[in-house]
Amino acid sequence: MLKAKVLVGGPCKTSDITEYNQTQGVRILEFENPRMGCEFELWDCGGDPEFESYWPDPLKGSNGVVIIFNDSILSHLKETEMWYSCFVQQQLVQNALCLLITHHKPGSGSDKENPALAPPLNRLKLVHSNLEDDPEEIRMEFIKHLRSIINTVSESRDSEKIILTSILLIRKFNLRVDK
Repeated sequence: MLKAKVLVGGPCKTSDITEYNQTQGVRILEFENPRMGCEFELWDCGGDPEFESYWPDPLKGSNGVVIIFNDSILSHLKETEMWYSCFVQQQLVQNALCLLITHHKPGSGSDKENPALAPPLNRLKLVHSNLEDDPEEIRMEFIKHLRSIINTVSESRDSEKIILTSILLIRKFNLRVDK
């Protein structure tokens, strides 16, 4: 079964829920999806820069990224650039494997307006989230994102198998030539 590690992060207090429980350091959620043939690890890296020292371990070997922010909070747009730099660019994660989710307070009126994101963030997949009005839409977008991560992990694994097989054949051929 394939395994995928997905980082989830973003600025503090992105959601507009009444009871906000900030992630302290890192929280890991593991689950299987037999239909996709994969085990997932979601690493919630919290939004407080105070916990940046916890990030190096989760960053290692990540296959995909989800950055969640609230575009009605101006500081979040700049902070999202930092998250992108740290979690995507520095880890060499493909842009196609990064999903931006902008969370909106129900009834805020800005549910479908695209925020003014700086390049290269403005080229990433952006999904608007309003969990109270339309939770199914964000769930479906998240599943699509997980599928794209799994497809990439699977292709990478297949490529590694081909390379390994080629190396073994070359070694075997070279051993016969030397005799």
